[in-house]
Amino acid sequence: MTLDPVVLEGRYVRLVPMTREHVPALWQAGSDPELWRWTTSQVHGEDDMRRYVEAALATQAQGTALPFVSTDAATGQVVGSTRFANAEDRRVEIGWTWIARPWQRTALNTEAKYLMLRHAFESLGLLRVELKTDVLNARSRAAILRIGAREEGVLRKHAVTEAGRVRDTVYFSVLDDEWPQVKTRLEQMLAGPRA
Repeated sequence: MTLDPVVLEGRYVRLVPMTREHVPALWQAGSDPELWRWTTSQVHGEDDMRRYVEAALATQAQGTALPFVSTDAATGQVVGSTRFANAEDRRVEIGWTWIARPWQRTALNTEAKYLMLRHAFESLGLLRVELKTDVLNARSRAAILRIGAREEGVLRKHAVTEAGRVRDTVYFSVLDDEWPQVKTRLEQMLAGPRA
């Protein structure tokens, strides 16, 4: 399975393939330390963001990932990042997602997940999409459940963050036969006044 670069565009968000040229705008959007509180990567400056982007592009070059830059569809402003990763056996992970605070709890992230799930199931023909987060990240866990993913369990002592903290990771998934119901749910959410 290959993850060819693609632009995923909706009403609120436009996901474009990440490039090195995005580093300054990503750092501008990602300079809030709170964005990196629960992540395994720590980004404290533009050099860290450059390292983050280089690592993402390295996994893309291996054919197992497709990193995106999240932009506000109306203005084109870079507001965050997300990616497909760990692609194999007709499955993929959606992760490494962060969004600048002004765009959190808006339709932008809901639509980004919708576009990525739709691409995974309807264009790539995948069987499974995984999502994961730090077990302590209650906001992220709630957001993943809200889009219709099912919690599968906790991998204890799953990762060590760059800050040295040992992290338990909670996994979620959406399966191909669950996608029609999840799709309807997301489309209803996006049609409402507050997605």
